[in-house]
Amino acid sequence: MASQAMIDEAKAFLKQENPDNKLNVYDHLCSIIHSVLEERTQNSVDVFEDLSLEKKHSAEPESRVIDEQEVLVAKLQSSLFERTNVEDADPEPEDEVEMPLPDLMDISYYFEQAGVGLGREETFKIFLALKNLVDTHTLQNVRFWGKIFGTVKNYIVAEVEYREGAEDEEGEEEEVEEKVAEEEEEDEKNEEDEVPKPDFKQPPKIPREENGTGCNKKTYFVCNEPGTEWIKLPPVDPAEIVSARQIKKFFTGNLNAPVISYPPFPGLEMNYLRAQIARISAATHISPIDYYKFEEDDDDDSDGEGRDSYTLNVEFEPLPVYELVDPSLNNWVHHMQHILPQGRCQWVNPAMKTENEEFDEDEEEEENEDPDEPQQEEGPPLLTMINQDSDVDGLPAWSASRSSDLVPAYSVAVLRSNTWPGACTFGFDKKFENVYIGFGHKYSSENYSPPPPPPVFEEYLTDLEVTEVPDPTVADEQALLAMQQEQLEREAEEAEMQDDEEEDD
Repeated sequence: MASQAMIDEAKAFLKQENPDNKLNVYDHLCSIIHSVLEERTQNSVDVFEDLSLEKKHSAEPESRVIDEQEVLVAKLQSSLFERTNVEDADPEPEDEVEMPLPDLMDISYYFEQAGVGLGREETFKIFLALKNLVDTHTLQNVRFWGKIFGTVKNYIVAEVEYREGAEDEEGEEEEVEEKVAEEEEEDEKNEEDEVPKPDFKQPPKIPREENGTGCNKKTYFVCNEPGTEWIKLPPVDPAEIVSARQIKKFFTGNLNAPVISYPPFPGLEMNYLRAQIARISAATHISPIDYYKFEEDDDDDSDGEGRDSYTLNVEFEPLPVYELVDPSLNNWVHHMQHILPQGRCQWVNPAMKTENEEFDEDEEEEENEDPDEPQQEEGPPLLTMINQDSDVDGLPAWSASRSSDLVPAYSVAVLRSNTWPGACTFGFDKKFENVYIGFGHKYSSENYSPPPPPPVFEEYLTDLEVTEVPDPTVADEQALLAMQQEQLEREAEEAEMQDDEEEDD
């Protein structure tokens, strides 16, 4: 009779796992016997091999089938958790420098109270990605702007401000100079070719606002996943904002993808993304009243008209939550400038010539003939209350609520934008923050329909000189020739008769 030690040794041998599929003979036989006894399989000896094969395929762990894309993302994100060696790290500055990166985990905690966020795991990865952005660029402020969903990949957006003296515009100036040089070469080639030019003249191009002002006040970086490379978005042009207001496209996640739409968009997806970010920021970035104030040295209009900057109010006293969620919305203001229909925050007269543009005598005569000038566009000034925002198809522009009614004293004020679904703001004590998580589209109660194409311009005026007539038939041509022949014969006879009369005289 076998001893217990021999039984245990045999059982241990049967439990040895295959390193490829992690299966063993003991568990495999147990599953087959359990299936036979449970289902009362007839002729189990004949179907034993089939049962064994079926159990073997069903027992393969599904968790071992890993998507290749997930493996690549995991490798990229693993670099976020690598600690920099103390010896290789840069020495700490002697002067205390304010950390440009905010406590994103603390901010996400308040957004969680409002039911908004990306989850703590993804938020922490984004925080580490923002830390890498701070380490590789000379930045003064960094903020998690939000996340925009795409059909293939998503965009994680970071809003930054460079420190004074940082060389931020060198690359952009070189690109602009190259574009200008290419345009000048094309113009020279066009002038050399003697081709008739149409009378239609393009409307004057609206210049874009300089970096640090208006729509380009902030700089934005995007990436598809935490751990991937941060890509800097280019400055936005007024033409891109004007065109973005007329179209509605889903993002693909590829910055170099073309934007195929009508009216045609003047740029790639990176330009369309930048235009949408500017529109969303101008409409949804709000702050508690009196949190910011205008500088006392300015003697301009007291209501903020014409001003484009403000300072932090050191004497700000936080408002209670019940006042922040008051239906009147008198305690929240916009701290981003309004974008005019022109596509800029500061209006410029398109009829005015810049110093770099040359005047032609023909153009001056045409301008004198057309004395009408465009009317100046005006918008709400900076730090305007949000209760003055226009309604959205019968809905108020903002919806205010508390995060919880169980303990109102510790609840958080939550404001959601109905104009741009996905834009949310929280306020608690002296803390507030804005975030956007959505598809980057403005709300519309009706389905989007592209605008119809405009009517075709008339190239020539309708006149007899340019009006085409049908070609004559063969019979018409023969009748015309006969008529011409008869006229010639009649003229010849009249000439002969006139000669005879002169001879008789």
